[in-house]
Amino acid sequence: MPVISDPARFNEEELYVDLRTTIGLPVYLKCEGFNFAGSIKLKAATEMVDAAEREGLLRPGSILIESSSGNLGVALSMIAAHRGHRFLCVTDARCNQPTIRLMEALGSQVHVVREPDPRSGLLGARLKYVRALCASDDRYVWLDQHSNQGNWRAHYRTTAPAIAHHFPRLDVLFVGAGTTGTLMGCARWFWQWRRRVRIVAVDSVGSVSFGGAPGRRLIPGLGTSVPPPLLDPSYVDDVVRVEEKDAVQVCRRLAARGFLFGGSTGTVISGASQWLERHGRRGLTAVAIAPDLGERYLDTVYREGWPPDAVRAEPVPELVHLGR
Repeated sequence: MPVISDPARFNEEELYVDLRTTIGLPVYLKCEGFNFAGSIKLKAATEMVDAAEREGLLRPGSILIESSSGNLGVALSMIAAHRGHRFLCVTDARCNQPTIRLMEALGSQVHVVREPDPRSGLLGARLKYVRALCASDDRYVWLDQHSNQGNWRAHYRTTAPAIAHHFPRLDVLFVGAGTTGTLMGCARWFWQWRRRVRIVAVDSVGSVSFGGAPGRRLIPGLGTSVPPPLLDPSYVDDVVRVEEKDAVQVCRRLAARGFLFGGSTGTVISGASQWLERHGRRGLTAVAIAPDLGERYLDTVYREGWPPDAVRAEPVPELVHLGR
């Protein structure tokens, strides 16, 4: 029986959903949303805050500041509340209202950026705001999840070895690409330990992470309008780009079977389905990482008619091959 005094020290690491029995997909879904922050971002947040405290960057009077589309902001809000730090989350208009209210309930301040940067979109505008505040006041401590090495090291230490422990004959791993912390941590671990595992990154259509033209994206979490500094494409075997309408359809199919997952998880599962349709399903042991749960998406992903221009159509896979 776990007994804790720090909410960051609990995380369910061993829960998987067999998608064969729910939507007929031969994939084991690693569920990362069962902790007090509600998402996989708790791992990176804990790693980065621990390092900042250890290195003396966080001192009495410091103010944590971070750009986040939502889930990392919640994780940092929880950690800051427990450890007595002040925290300002800089997000944008795509962040779900329940997520904003949750951060505020934990005592954090939230600044919502509504005007995108002409060249780098909403993410670029968020980062510009953070840099300006840090330059104006040395009390601000920016963890910078987009370039902080603790982001990927958290998953190198925890997520990847946990998967390998339960699936020693793993063939393919599907990982969503946002900051690419989870992707890089897992890819590096399997590469270093000589595991013959195919790493498939799942990105959103409209993201520039792996090249291509930027486009509108409404589901927060995956994809980016600025190339992620942590990304090293040499560790990635394939990339699948997913339309948001397809991610929404997957979420609703799972909800119809009693599993309520977030938009990022729907994107990853849709990408896994497309990749397996192209490469064949038989004889492969496949795992996909589910970053979050669905309660924070009730007003978006699970609201009828959202996104407003969605059309019902069969998903068309778009793959980019990257040699290791």
